[in-house]
Amino acid sequence: MAQNTPLDGGIIIPPKVYRPTVTLWNRLEGRPRTENFERALKAEVRDALWMLSKQWQTGEFQGEDSASALLAKVHIKTTALTKYQAGDADVTTFNEQELPLEVKVEQQAIPFQLGNQEISLDLRLIMGRHWFKLLKSNSLASLKNGFIDAYKFNSPDSSNPLDAHICAHIEVWQQFAAATQGNIDGYKLYQDIKNASNTTNPFSTLLGPNPSLAAVSAKFVKWFEKLYNQPINEKNPSWKPRYLEHQFNCSAPKGTTEKVLVANEYYHGHLDWYNLDIHNEKTELTQPLEDETNLNVSVENSYTLSFIPSPATFPGMPHSRWWQLEDWNTDIGKISPDTTDINQLMLLDFGLNYANDWMLLPFTLPVGSIANVEGLLVTNTFGEKIWIKAAGRGGDEQWNRWSMFHLNTRGDYNVPQDLSLLLIPAAPKVLEGRPLEEIYMLRDEVANMVWGVESLVPLATGKSKRGKEAGLEFRAKLESFIEKTEFPTLVENEAKIRYRIVNSVPEQWIPFIPRHLGNSNREIQLQRAAMPRIFEGDTNAPKKIEPRTAILREGLDEEDSSPYYIHEEEIPRAGIRVKRSFQRTRWYHGKVCTWIGFRKQIGRGEGHSGLVFDQIIPV
Repeated sequence: MAQNTPLDGGIIIPPKVYRPTVTLWNRLEGRPRTENFERALKAEVRDALWMLSKQWQTGEFQGEDSASALLAKVHIKTTALTKYQAGDADVTTFNEQELPLEVKVEQQAIPFQLGNQEISLDLRLIMGRHWFKLLKSNSLASLKNGFIDAYKFNSPDSSNPLDAHICAHIEVWQQFAAATQGNIDGYKLYQDIKNASNTTNPFSTLLGPNPSLAAVSAKFVKWFEKLYNQPINEKNPSWKPRYLEHQFNCSAPKGTTEKVLVANEYYHGHLDWYNLDIHNEKTELTQPLEDETNLNVSVENSYTLSFIPSPATFPGMPHSRWWQLEDWNTDIGKISPDTTDINQLMLLDFGLNYANDWMLLPFTLPVGSIANVEGLLVTNTFGEKIWIKAAGRGGDEQWNRWSMFHLNTRGDYNVPQDLSLLLIPAAPKVLEGRPLEEIYMLRDEVANMVWGVESLVPLATGKSKRGKEAGLEFRAKLESFIEKTEFPTLVENEAKIRYRIVNSVPEQWIPFIPRHLGNSNREIQLQRAAMPRIFEGDTNAPKKIEPRTAILREGLDEEDSSPYYIHEEEIPRAGIRVKRSFQRTRWYHGKVCTWIGFRKQIGRGEGHSGLVFDQIIPV
């Protein structure tokens, strides 16, 4: 604290005192004299020279000798798909109004028989119930009991090994026992109607000289074949079991020849333009057609259209005016692509650099069409006429070629690029049911083989069950039929260990072993093999374990059983997953299509079956 110090003359001067103060600032604001704040909130810029200087700094005054598109004329050639070939089968006509192309490619026959077992009880009952409805609506209900006696379901016998596939699963056994009362096997009736010329089947006996019953049977056959899309033959030639993929060809007229499109690796479950390639060597599908009367050979058309170009717009695009702010609700700044996200980078490049350089030309095409823009003539505001060529022209394999939605051309490196656009007649949306059956093909490096693991197996009722549970139940039922015998000990010993040649694996694991191809020392294929079903105490020779899915039973149900091979390169290290399920879609004219199709997907990696040879185990 400062003290008062006396100065000369005896005068005492007090010290300086600092008092705290508060400093205030007032904001300068406009004070309008009216209640209308609209002009005050505009923040108008009064200095036009400042605006011009900013435009000069950003190079806006460096004008280009360019103009806007005023008028355009385009010449387009179109054709349509008219022929279809499934695998190596005969060529047939194709009409996109009847079915989507993927239905013709994927459709499989509904499995009513699996080996010597009758399955799909649910569909058999539905068909039988519909037959009774037809009899009642046509005043033929008096014949109902006769059909029940001829086409009734037999009650499963639990003591018969032939009925083990039914009695092994309690829910299947219950449904078959319930179906024996007052129901008929509609599928057996359908088969007899199709073979009505055979006088030995029960339907021919019930038919007799009854024209009303003949008309009803025709309606019944038409109803079932319209309800489910199935191939004419029992197998669809487009499905290649050796590859687990679909292969098909189709063509469209092109002058005096044809444009042939091929698909050798279709397995995705949804058909699109990228599944097809142009065959550079084939000029037509020359095999005989089933029906050439419905083939329209003059479907190649040419169009010359004049139009006023309209700029392409999208939400979030920059305005063409310099000082106009965008008012769209698209936040492009939130897009954060990685260096590998090519699609997002292309979208940003288009939206920020070339947004106002694109024009629209609307042109309506029917499905199944192939369109090619022959040329585009543009007239600008200066009266200049400019001939524009396609950006994707050039060789098909050139690295600097830019194109979108163009088909790949098979052939050499110097094959010219095909610039046509394919509007494939495929369903935009397909509803897929639960898998009827599902398998996993996986590699087992320990056992040095490939396994086909049946994840879902079809039951006789038409439903599916986990392969492991179904295998255990079926094995337990078969074991109950065996009269076990205790083998005497050949040599008495006190050893604590014993030798086992090989152990067993679960029944849903089907082995595929490598086999050399003929005339080749290195190329191999995978052949389906079988594990023995061994029961302890069984004196009979062990039987082979057969697969219970139609995917892996390829060749077993034929009159002359044949081995099943899969190309070794089709099973990658990650494995594959193949499933079969019902699918449904609605075509553009309202027709409903229902079919059974396959789908192949990537697997879950390698697996280990637990198969071990030459073991020393405790007694």
